[in-house]
Amino acid sequence: MSKTVKHIVFWKLKEYAEGADKAANALKVKALLDGCAGIVPGILKFEAVIAQPGLDATCDVALNSEFVSVAALEAYQKHPTHEAIKPFVGAVRESRHCMDYLS
Repeated sequence: MSKTVKHIVFWKLKEYAEGADKAANALKVKALLDGCAGIVPGILKFEAVIAQPGLDATCDVALNSEFVSVAALEAYQKHPTHEAIKPFVGAVRESRHCMDYLS
């Protein structure tokens, strides 16, 4: 039985960066991630979310995704659309945590 690859990323954003506050940047990061949802074959799940007021969260934006293989995840990581969002996300993030695992 072949296993899928889970790719989960959490970002804590700076209070203010790139001319906007955390809330505006969270919306932009989510929109940028949403634009990556179907960029390569082999994406089974791709959900970008923003922390919701009133619910416990230690991060501001999360990506919960699943790929058919490590090769599909690598294709996503190297895709020009994904590469293009990295400078903005890097500029507005305070920290990033990622975990990839086979499921």
